[in-house]
Amino acid sequence: MKVLVTGGCGFIGSAVCRHLVLDLGHSVVNIDKMTYAASEGSTAMLAGHPNYRFHRLDIAEREAVAAIMASEAVDAVMHLAAESHVDRSIDAPAAFVETNIVGSFALLQAARAYHASLPEPRRSAFRFHHVSTDEVYGEMPLEGGRFSEEHPFRPSSPYAASKAAADHLAMAWHHTYGLPVVLSHGSNTYGPWQFPEKLIALMILNGLEGRRLPVYGTGENVRDWLHVEDHARALACVLSRGRPGQAYNIGGGNERSNLEVVETIADVLDEMRPSPLGPRRLLITFVGDRPGHDLRYAVDAGKAESELGWRAQQDFNTGLRGTIAWYLDNEAWWRPLRGRGEA
Repeated sequence: MKVLVTGGCGFIGSAVCRHLVLDLGHSVVNIDKMTYAASEGSTAMLAGHPNYRFHRLDIAEREAVAAIMASEAVDAVMHLAAESHVDRSIDAPAAFVETNIVGSFALLQAARAYHASLPEPRRSAFRFHHVSTDEVYGEMPLEGGRFSEEHPFRPSSPYAASKAAADHLAMAWHHTYGLPVVLSHGSNTYGPWQFPEKLIALMILNGLEGRRLPVYGTGENVRDWLHVEDHARALACVLSRGRPGQAYNIGGGNERSNLEVVETIADVLDEMRPSPLGPRRLLITFVGDRPGHDLRYAVDAGKAESELGWRAQQDFNTGLRGTIAWYLDNEAWWRPLRGRGEA
């Protein structure tokens, strides 16, 4: 299979590229605009591989993207290109509308025309996988259940709203134009090669450098944590086995409060890299909560497990320790990224 991956130099996108090429033997055509959060280093091991090609391109450039689809004769599209940081969406929502909504529209139009041009049986086998987030569902009470794929969308942040809009566009292109779309809603993802503005990566590096560990509100907000390698495997399963017109929740089954996550990171750092300044829990600082901060996210991944044969393999404690060790060993990758993208 030859797969066009958008945003393949981002955190989850690069994991998908590595998994498709190195583990599954597929060919990948990676399109990435290379915004502040993208990193060439996360796909450096694929450079020169006969099954990997990279194009620096904005997904909104519909004609150029369509030309690549045709010239590369791709069998599927995995759409991961997105602005994804909630705090940034609150401060500057325009980029999220442009990339996540307008860019997704342009990509859908390019894929629609390309799909219509394919002969059978390639036309029937083609898939457009729109990769989304559990944040489209909105807030779940602390003592509530878990989101199923039938749960209505109630996005709280500009980021979540832009992703929900793209979800609706993708499914409309399926129902109206017959584009074989599959959706996935992943929970909070962590692991190596994550840009150091997201919670776990930021806390690791701040703790390593003796900086404060800022926690919103009281730290009671709960997230379900999914290792990036588990997420990449799930996305490949959705692409190859998912039914067109269906959505699949991808969760790690590792619910933790934000405070619990930060305390664990502080303790593991103390063990792996002791600080002369004392326990890193002393660096934890509670800061004013962000607007519209959802209390809890939790998805029911039963559909993906039963239909696709996928199941998360990484225990959170083991995965977190491995992630911390990776950042300790890979300063050459993250050091140039510290401060990138700041106003």
